[in-house]
Amino acid sequence: MIKLYRHELSGHAHRVELFLSLLGLDHELVDVDLMSGAHKTNAFRALNSFAQLPVIDDNGVIVSDSNAILVYLAKKYGNQTWLPEDAVKAAQVQRWLSIAAGPVAFGPAAARLVTLFKAPLDHERTKSIAYALFDVMEQELATRDWLAGADATIADVAGYSYIAHAPEGDVSLEPYPHLRAWLKRIEDLPGFVAMKATPIALAA
Repeated sequence: MIKLYRHELSGHAHRVELFLSLLGLDHELVDVDLMSGAHKTNAFRALNSFAQLPVIDDNGVIVSDSNAILVYLAKKYGNQTWLPEDAVKAAQVQRWLSIAAGPVAFGPAAARLVTLFKAPLDHERTKSIAYALFDVMEQELATRDWLAGADATIADVAGYSYIAHAPEGDVSLEPYPHLRAWLKRIEDLPGFVAMKATPIALAA
């Protein structure tokens, strides 16, 4: 069985949990207490020397970094719909994986870190990055249902978690009907699992 080392409020971890569920793969969730520094122990660094979540252990095969894990799972357990072999389609997916590691991470994900976890970041800048990203996504999703073409791919999985939870970072989704429709399409996929709602104590 695949073990997923995660934190329940991490969007990076949730995108892996979501994909495991979409693929119908049996898995065990192993919660890592970030507040106590469990990710910085020697035992955890043996899994990921960068001391970051998520990490999976697939019967002894250790993979870290959420996007790398999505690629691994798609290649090993998925079909070519999730990660196409065609050069053009594969590049379209990679484009959005890069966006997930860039504007998504520095926009809605970072804005959420400020409001929920008091991260010492420029909140207005993170919100500006998020809105600039959403402006582009709204335009592109006006002409297609999914980020990288006619079908759902790991590009959509990589983008979903932090964008769906953008309002927790004081980033509104209301001006973006096509973006919200895309989120709903992901939520309608068989096997969808939601990320844990933010505790009121953290949001206060």
